[in-house]
Amino acid sequence: MKTASCQCGALSAKTRVEPAGIVACHCSGCQRRTGSVFGVGAYYLEADVEITGEATAFSRPTAIGNQFHEHFCPKCGTTLYWWSDKNPGLIGIAVGAFADPAFPKPQRSVWEQSCHDWVDMSVAQEHFDQGRP
Repeated sequence: MKTASCQCGALSAKTRVEPAGIVACHCSGCQRRTGSVFGVGAYYLEADVEITGEATAFSRPTAIGNQFHEHFCPKCGTTLYWWSDKNPGLIGIAVGAFADPAFPKPQRSVWEQSCHDWVDMSVAQEHFDQGRP
């Protein structure tokens, strides 16, 4: 069982399976969502994730016209999980929320056209200027 949680512990996501994919995203939306220069999400089938606690949702449009639905803890503000209309049935969980330094590295790096010059994403196997087609 792997558990990701917000800073205060009121919101958590648990899973017993390995992620279907791990993605580093450099889009401006993820930069603003995380307050960092990129976000890293582990993606799971929605049926493989158990969410516990109250979450507040914020939805925003993506560059290609879909909606991106972010869920965060109303107490501490941590964005813990999200999904996109582009990939129904998949839920992304913030890798940092697992607080596990042995968590696997990203397989893909997307929206690299917005990547900060000093970021080295050579750990990823696949690279995309925008989102994965």
